[in-house]
Amino acid sequence: MNTSSTFTSENFRIICDELANNDNHLKDIVDAYGYPPMWTRDNSFETFVHIILEQQVSLASALATLNKLREKLIDISPEKILTLTDEEMKACFVSRQKSTYIRGLARALINEEVRLHELEKITNEEIRDQLIKLKGIGNWTIDVYLMFVLQRTDLFPIADLAAVNALKRLKKLESSVTREEIISISENWKPYRTIATMMLWHYYLSSARNK
Repeated sequence: MNTSSTFTSENFRIICDELANNDNHLKDIVDAYGYPPMWTRDNSFETFVHIILEQQVSLASALATLNKLREKLIDISPEKILTLTDEEMKACFVSRQKSTYIRGLARALINEEVRLHELEKITNEEIRDQLIKLKGIGNWTIDVYLMFVLQRTDLFPIADLAAVNALKRLKKLESSVTREEIISISENWKPYRTIATMMLWHYYLSSARNK
């Protein structure tokens, strides 16, 4: 049984309004830039590969790499990924380190150590316990999977620089603000920290475009 709350297209803007009503800074985002997109992705191996590719690089760079893999494989599946040599992965712009992570995930899925659609039925904590065992799958990757793919409502990805920097700028925080203080601020948005984070990303991207 799924014991974690999810958001949908029906309640997403309602939650945004509730957050804005309780936090004037989030209200400022909606007033200036409108509602954030409801970012979602399919629960698939390709999506998980995409999230791994996004680790510590720009979104544009990760998407370019994903598109090279799509050109090469047409269908990005665990079985097809494992047919690629190191040279072929490199030609698709995949680093040696991320090749290791992606192949490890592919093997875990083929061996049914992880079943993606089964994850939809269990709690965030149970999902984290399963996925953290895989090489290269850390808390940021798991947070993004929970937020984008499973639409779980109450995650704040403390390792996400865009979200943290947007929060600092929005609330005019000192550069010396600690990780613990950032987490404490985010707890004011419970149980909707995921949607608050999407508002922060929206602010980060929109304000960058308007510079």
